Amino acid sequence: MNFGKTVFSQLMDQIDPNEFRRFVRQQNKSHRKYRFSCWEQFLCMAFAQLTYRESLRDIESCLRSLGPKLYHSGIKSTVCRSTLAHANEHRSWKIYQELALSLIAKAQRLYRDDRFLADLDGAVYAFDSSIIKLCLELFPWARAANHQATCAGVKLHTLLDVQSNVPVFARVTAANVGDLRILDELVYEAGAFYVLDRGYTGFTSLKRIDNAGAFFVIRAKRDLRFSRVYSHTMSKIGNVRVDQTITLVIPRSREEYPDQLRRIKVFDPVNKCSLVFLTNNFVLDALTVADLYRLRWKIEVFFKWIKQHLRIKPFLGTTPNAVSTQIWIALSVYVLVAIVKKELGLEQPLYTILQILSVTLFEKEPILQVLTESQHKVEACLHRNQLSLFNL
Repeated sequence: MNFGKTVFSQLMDQIDPNEFRRFVRQQNKSHRKYRFSCWEQFLCMAFAQLTYRESLRDIESCLRSLGPKLYHSGIKSTVCRSTLAHANEHRSWKIYQELALSLIAKAQRLYRDDRFLADLDGAVYAFDSSIIKLCLELFPWARAANHQATCAGVKLHTLLDVQSNVPVFARVTAANVGDLRILDELVYEAGAFYVLDRGYTGFTSLKRIDNAGAFFVIRAKRDLRFSRVYSHTMSKIGNVRVDQTITLVIPRSREEYPDQLRRIKVFDPVNKCSLVFLTNNFVLDALTVADLYRLRWKIEVFFKWIKQHLRIKPFLGTTPNAVSTQIWIALSVYVLVAIVKKELGLEQPLYTILQILSVTLFEKEPILQVLTESQHKVEACLHRNQLSLFNL
């Protein structure tokens, strides 16, 4: 990355400008040229994400105070909150969806060889969804399942590579869209493992995973009806209580999944309870299967983390387009930082990197130098610059 550029510019250099222009052309059917470009809109919203801005007025004030630094970072227009609000409401969110998916593909290539479970040859993915709650008065279009509902929200469905903590698939839907419906949109990778909560126990969907040559690990429902085919001999010392080969007995379930399944029951000594898993993998050790399911907590942490540390809770617009735009740009920023972390070989967690970036965006130093400062210098810098940011 180049000397003489701001840290913000060096970060944005990870995005191919020609590719971004192609996304804009694909979605801008009228071929209208904007004085305040889509790229400038993205830069302003990315700035808001990285510096934890809370409102359009906050963004406007901070950007104006930066003066000539903005021009050299690619924001050539005067940024007014009304202009940014109009852009978020009316320019297609699909531009930023395409950008996020492009960055996700790049991150996947970078992290592909990372493996932390020696027993596994394939990648490990966790799939889940999380509702982002909205105020019904401000977002009436996002009303939950029925007209009598008193809450509103949108749902973020994500397939997370648990080894890199990078999402490889994301979809934003209304809060009442069923999870299985989005699960069926996935294109499965042969040899990979898909870890699912028991809310995804749809045997047609699980059979699709099996037919693709992939594996699933899912928590079994309590009322599962099955017939035991074979029980493996278990050690009395370990926490594995049951390791069985089974078939389903309810006619509809058996029609949807006619093959044999593996049922594993493990005692959890921490929570003092037993957990039952289903998988189509008959090779892995039973404890390894249980360990795979435990990795599902990473997607819960991801949702919690992205809500807390990226700006997708205080929304900067109230239309469906504005909300989707903000979510996709937040995901783009998250993946962008993950790409930089990998390319620079950084050991710090993403949260630490984001903290450092939030107060060093417009310094003209190599980004690697900025991000590899000692922790003591970083903490001092954070304290000093957080005060000055609010006083700009």
